[in-house]
Amino acid sequence: MPDIRRLNTTDADFRAALDRLLAWDSATDERVFTTVMQVLKDVRERGDAALLEYTRKFDRLDVAQATELEVSAQQLQKSLKAINTSQREALETAADRLWTYAERQKLESWEIQEKDGSRLGQQVSPMDRAGLYAPGGKAAYPSSVLMNAIPAKVAGVPELIMVVPTPAGERNDMVFAAAAIAGVDRVFTIGGAQAVAALAYGTETIPQVDKIVGPGNIYVATAKRMVYGAVGIDMIAGPSEILVVCDGDTDPDWIAMDLFSQAEHDEDAQSILLCPDADFLERVATSMDKLLTEMPRAEIIRSSLRERGALIAVRDLDEAVELINHIAPEHLELSVADPDALLHGIRHAGAIFMGRFTAEALGDYCAGPNHVLPTSRTARFSSPLGVYDFQKRSSVLDFTHDAASALGKTASVLAHGEGLVAHARSAEYRIKD
Repeated sequence: MPDIRRLNTTDADFRAALDRLLAWDSATDERVFTTVMQVLKDVRERGDAALLEYTRKFDRLDVAQATELEVSAQQLQKSLKAINTSQREALETAADRLWTYAERQKLESWEIQEKDGSRLGQQVSPMDRAGLYAPGGKAAYPSSVLMNAIPAKVAGVPELIMVVPTPAGERNDMVFAAAAIAGVDRVFTIGGAQAVAALAYGTETIPQVDKIVGPGNIYVATAKRMVYGAVGIDMIAGPSEILVVCDGDTDPDWIAMDLFSQAEHDEDAQSILLCPDADFLERVATSMDKLLTEMPRAEIIRSSLRERGALIAVRDLDEAVELINHIAPEHLELSVADPDALLHGIRHAGAIFMGRFTAEALGDYCAGPNHVLPTSRTARFSSPLGVYDFQKRSSVLDFTHDAASALGKTASVLAHGEGLVAHARSAEYRIKD
């Protein structure tokens, strides 16, 4: 049997054990912090020169000028032609579905007219420029390019700049093909903290952006955390996670593989199964044992399940819903006969996969909703990446003289109450005699 925790909600120390399991320390060690801080400082102060030095050092890519790091539109099209037909069709299908879904998320400007003729409203506009970090080299994720780029383009962002490391010049055609399909405007072959710094502060070659999105390693995540304020960021992502709720009637092989699908990301990934049928939990464990030998990343899966996985026996599905809201998972599968009966009780989850046939893997690639999701219980207060993350909202106020006079009296009282006399006078000047 696989080495994975068995927990039961009837155990006296269950909640404490669960919270220990869910805990994940996102703190950066001092060495990483010091390195990233120096990289950010250098790029901010020395621009392209520092960028070239770090690209040479960390990515083993030696070019004379930063302009040589830019990938032309012709090169992107060349990559699009280089991939095979099935790969291109898969990227295009995923992109179409993502675009259609994202179109429904667009916020629109609005206005209300009051009886006295005054107007209140909200003006929605896209950011001027966004930056997308895409992992490159062997760790290449074209799906991530689509997921991060398409909401920005649907939002109307005029310029989307992608940075992608190409260690020792190693390029992945599917990543560049995805950029072409998604409508990325400019691509630079840089990575690491130096790429984040270039996007955040701008260099002679790479323009400053308003927001940086996209996944990366610990150096990239730390850099994003440190540049926040100079630019916006999507989120600080933790390890991938899945919570499966099953009533005991789904094929245990399916459930085992669903749990593997997140565990194979890395050793810190988390896979948890909730079920009221204790015998089914053991059948899933047996399936894990059988199927693990077929997995190319078996050791990573094994380590993930041992360190952060769990099979949890619950009293019933109502209790499962309570635990869902406590765990606030990134991915939630409701592998039950009637998922709608549970849905409206769920308040905290990044993405909810309904029924036995809706595998989380569909959401990772081509379902339509975004796969950039809140992790580490942050679904309690944050949401999936979407078009709204690339749109800004401005309040619009337009008062007639009569309205300004009437409301100015209220503002005056409140301002004097706060001891802000200039505020009060500003309002009082508009009050009619």
